[in-house]
Amino acid sequence: MDFFDRFAIPNPSPVIYASMVAIGLTVIAIIAGITYFKKWGYLWQEWLTTVDHKRIGIMYLISALLMLFRGGVDAIMMRAQLAVPDNKLLDAQHYNEIFTTHGVVMIIFMAMPFIMALMNFVVPLQIGARDVAFPRLNALSFWLFFMGAMLFNISFVIGGSPDAGWTSYFPLAGTDFSESVGTNYYMIAIQIAGIGTLMTGINFITTILKMRAPGMTLMKMPMFTWASLVTNAIIVFAFPVLTVLLAMGTMDRLFGTHFFTTTNGGMDMLWANFFWVWGHPEVYILILPAFGIYSEVISTFARRNLYGYKSMVGSMVIISLLSFLVWTHHFFTMGQGALTNSIFSITTMAIAVPTGVKIFNWLFTLWKGKIEITTPMLYSLLFIPTFTIGGVTGVMLGMSAADYQYHNTMFLVAHFHMVIIPGVVFAMLAGLTYYWPKMFGFMLNEKIGKLSAWIISMSTLLAFIPMFFSGLDGQARRMYTYSESTGFGPWNMVSFIGAAGLAVGFALIVYNIYYSTRYASRDISADPWDARSLEWATHTPVPSYNFAILPHVNSSEALWDAKKHGHELFPGEYEKIHMPNNSGVPFIMSCIFFVWGFSFVFSLWIPLILTTIGIFVCMGLRSFEKDHGHYISVDEIEETENNLRGA
Repeated sequence: MDFFDRFAIPNPSPVIYASMVAIGLTVIAIIAGITYFKKWGYLWQEWLTTVDHKRIGIMYLISALLMLFRGGVDAIMMRAQLAVPDNKLLDAQHYNEIFTTHGVVMIIFMAMPFIMALMNFVVPLQIGARDVAFPRLNALSFWLFFMGAMLFNISFVIGGSPDAGWTSYFPLAGTDFSESVGTNYYMIAIQIAGIGTLMTGINFITTILKMRAPGMTLMKMPMFTWASLVTNAIIVFAFPVLTVLLAMGTMDRLFGTHFFTTTNGGMDMLWANFFWVWGHPEVYILILPAFGIYSEVISTFARRNLYGYKSMVGSMVIISLLSFLVWTHHFFTMGQGALTNSIFSITTMAIAVPTGVKIFNWLFTLWKGKIEITTPMLYSLLFIPTFTIGGVTGVMLGMSAADYQYHNTMFLVAHFHMVIIPGVVFAMLAGLTYYWPKMFGFMLNEKIGKLSAWIISMSTLLAFIPMFFSGLDGQARRMYTYSESTGFGPWNMVSFIGAAGLAVGFALIVYNIYYSTRYASRDISADPWDARSLEWATHTPVPSYNFAILPHVNSSEALWDAKKHGHELFPGEYEKIHMPNNSGVPFIMSCIFFVWGFSFVFSLWIPLILTTIGIFVCMGLRSFEKDHGHYISVDEIEETENNLRGA
């Protein structure tokens, strides 16, 4: 029975058993539905094997929304546990697992794919390209992320979830203190997803640098494309650190090495250093694309060109450089000395300067603009004051002496969420609403959208402002309970009410999608927002080739120039278009990676060897495959264009 004991749940509960049943029934329902409606062929041909950047973007989006609600359930359970003193809703072990999975799911498996969704869908359209530079690699990137997410999410029903925190510090994450396979899931699942993200970084840097439309110099790129370029540069430099770090952690846990042990020459602080060398740039991997979205939305609905284009670009580049020079502020209290703390305190506060430049640029864009309050614009306007609160408290945390008071308290938790929720989640919801008509051919309902935006923004303040006060009063983060005498109860109850409000706001978004899918008009133009950049210059729905004729660009607002100044955007005649073929290899290879990861988690060496061979076989087949893609003829292009114009 020792072999099967590894697959058992270390701390079973009725909630986990109910989850097992729910997962099983959901899988059966999905399989039955696809079979009943005879959609297996459609699913394989149109989605599982696609290399179209637009469909890959939509699959990233669906994954991100699913993970948003997966991580949201964890958040509600945590806030419910802390809502009243001496609560018995969760025990200590279950609480540890929940706050660990909440952090990992929200950062790695929700925020990252949300960004990748918009990046995949929008960037090739913004630069006038027909696809990304490496379409199959793009498909493999998505499927590796997806399989990593699925591997991580089965942990709580097979073997147990990780419980050492989302940072997974050693020695807590070592086998002495985390005996179950939960932390193995952490190491392997994030490794698989991270490899996919690193591939995306290489792919999009190449795409942006080599596939821009004629006339689009670097300083004529739309701001979201600039944000994507800088973000992917950070990915290429930061994610190899995570790859090596997770490999070292896996070796410590499974093969008895001593990289991070406190004996035999190991150094537990090595994990903290390497983790935050990746982890703090990761924050800007999330934030910079969000800044790009806000720039697009604010300029569109202020009906003005973006103020200070060059300073916006320069500030993003400076932020990307400084993001690698602040990691030590995550352990000011861990004894590295006054000089080191002072240096990193200065770099931490310095990063507020280029961020402030961006805030003022958006405000100056709004100044004297003809502002139209749409749902995307409402998220963007609500972002500015809410994010500023989070940013200012970040400067407070950046003061190393004061950090001794703030560190490891709920003050820090409040700061992080007051940065990430308005800075990333608001932006993703703004981008989702903004690009929804281009993705799906209809608009989301504005009344429901605005109501959800107000509820989410007010609930964010209600959920996290009290944490600043309870943190200053001494409430430590990661505490699963507290006594009534601490006085934390009222603050935590207000936070719970705010968290419930957030749940209502996100439920309204789901209802909006359902309502709009059923009732929204499909008779919309290709440019329903009267926007300014190239993604709105093509048809809705976007044809597989994006542009029948490649656009010629004169400025960073090419479509606006064409509409207002008569610039001819599409000169020339139709020519046959070369496009890549679909391929099932990325999906099959990622499925093998899933089994490989599962085998690694449970030390199943024979399946591990076989799947490793399978991965190399897939790589070999691709190396020797002669697939030159296909051409779309001029006649097909004309027919498609005529049909889309008629629609």
